[in-house]
Amino acid sequence: MRNHLTAVAFGLVISTGLVMSTPVMADPGCNIPSHVVQNVQAKLAIVVNQADANGGLFKPNRMWSAIVDRQGVLCSVISSDPDAWPGSRSIAIAKASTANDFSNNKTALSTANLYSFTQPANTQVSTTFPAGSLYGLNNSNPFNPEFQAQGTGIGRVPGGIITFGGGVPLYSGGQVIGGLGVSGDTACADHAIAFRMRRLAALDGTPSADNIVYLAPGELPHDVAHPHCLLGKDITP
Repeated sequence: MRNHLTAVAFGLVISTGLVMSTPVMADPGCNIPSHVVQNVQAKLAIVVNQADANGGLFKPNRMWSAIVDRQGVLCSVISSDPDAWPGSRSIAIAKASTANDFSNNKTALSTANLYSFTQPANTQVSTTFPAGSLYGLNNSNPFNPEFQAQGTGIGRVPGGIITFGGGVPLYSGGQVIGGLGVSGDTACADHAIAFRMRRLAALDGTPSADNIVYLAPGELPHDVAHPHCLLGKDITP
């Protein structure tokens, strides 16, 4: 009897230890329905296998994909390849945050659209929006370094600002519901992947065009234009 009680007690200790050491899956607090998040993320596996490699360096592309809700809460972050650049995880989150942060029901802004605005001012190009009007924007909402580690940040607001291609706002019913950010290839390929994922998920009802617009080789930054990444390979999705 004593041996039986000892075995039971030992089993309880082991069981308690396992429960305490297992991460608790708390409510992440994401305000996008889980089936919508899952639907968007499911498109990553499709898009990275496009025949044109999205104009990128790798085929299939090796990507991180992140989704935040309208409040900036990180809903999901996944990778399409175990060898995706580790540093691209934080960049994908920051791109999702940026696209969400600066889009509304009147104007959609992808992170590619913000490139020229955030470059040093120049007076050599006569345009409606010369470069420099948002110079310094990259310092406005810094990424929280506490969420650099793999597996962190879900249900929290990591923040971050990225002003090159790869982030797009998500729209439903004419309203922004959050942002999608991808990273792991050239900025131009990143944009193509995010843009195609959003379109496949039918969350692309933007109030204004936010596709990438390329600067000609040697052309100075202006308006919503973005530099080429790989001449002869870049695509407009």
